[in-house]
Amino acid sequence: MTKRFLIFGCLGWCIEILWTGFHSLLLGDGALTAKTYLWMFPIYGAAAFASPLFLAVRKSCPLWQRLGLYSVTIFLVEFTAGGLIRLATGVCPWDYGDNPLSVLGLIRLDYAPLWAALGCFFEEVSLLLAKKGELA
Repeated sequence: MTKRFLIFGCLGWCIEILWTGFHSLLLGDGALTAKTYLWMFPIYGAAAFASPLFLAVRKSCPLWQRLGLYSVTIFLVEFTAGGLIRLATGVCPWDYGDNPLSVLGLIRLDYAPLWAALGCFFEEVSLLLAKKGELA
């Protein structure tokens, strides 16, 4: 389980760094400034606990249902984690408050397609880990 936690945590961090770096390029930052938060490692790493569920859902649900399920689940995790961090520290590291599609500054509804894609990516990682015997 520790190995899977580290894999998902590192993958999530890398994806977030690539995403924010690309976004900074679109905003004219030629340095490709990227950022993430230490809080994100355990949040992404927690996907390790869902690995068996990714595989079960893959077998029983068509892609369109999985896409919706992944988006909603990640929204719930992001909202809950952000709310708990805000409660504990007084601030949520990611603040979507300025976006008209944010919910209490904790999630952005326009990120649904991104979360669906991330869920599919983590599903593929889970499948690869299962084939390598890492989920046994």
